[in-house]
Amino acid sequence: MEQLHILYEDDFLIAIDKPAGMLVHANAKDDHPEWIAMKRLREQIGRRVFPIHRLDRPTSGVLLFALDKRTAGYLQQAFEQRKVTKTYLAIVSGIAPNQWRCDTALSDDSGATHRDAVTHFELIQTSPEAFFTSEPSLRLSLIKAMPETGRFHQIRRHLLACGFPIVGDFRYAGQDRSFALGELLGTGTRMLLQAKRLEITQPQSGERIIIEAPGDEEFRKCFPWH
Repeated sequence: MEQLHILYEDDFLIAIDKPAGMLVHANAKDDHPEWIAMKRLREQIGRRVFPIHRLDRPTSGVLLFALDKRTAGYLQQAFEQRKVTKTYLAIVSGIAPNQWRCDTALSDDSGATHRDAVTHFELIQTSPEAFFTSEPSLRLSLIKAMPETGRFHQIRRHLLACGFPIVGDFRYAGQDRSFALGELLGTGTRMLLQAKRLEITQPQSGERIIIEAPGDEEFRKCFPWH
């Protein structure tokens, strides 16, 4: 079994580059323990790990764990108090603006309570006209997303609300279109959302730490020059 790629490690923290399709921790429906990040990492390093935050199963990128409960509690509080800077990359359908902000309130995962949610977006580049020969009208945008809050599927839902669904987001962009784009782009069933960068304060030293995931090969299929 291939080992997880460790992006950062010290005596209190460890961060991995989570593959798309991997759960952060087990749920009642899962019967494939090799696709549970918490279990795989624990076996790889031979000690307990404590998840600090969550990434959706189809999202890849920086995933942070603590190596003790005290550090976990401190950093979970830092996430709740918005003291952590999170940066994501996404490829979306359409030509996005250079910069914009979405503050559409979002319900929790039960669909009941709506809470304030804020995400800042920035365009990195767009695909050239007629670049995709089998669908010349298709235009894609590579964007940066910086969420202030951490609501259920926040980036995915905010982009949909703004008219820019993420490529391969079967839940929000639609199954038929997601299958068609996956075949056209060669990305299959992959959702093109990556947790690219995480900036935190190391609890013991007080130093500001930046953890960054490497470039994603599936993204390069759509933006080979990036």
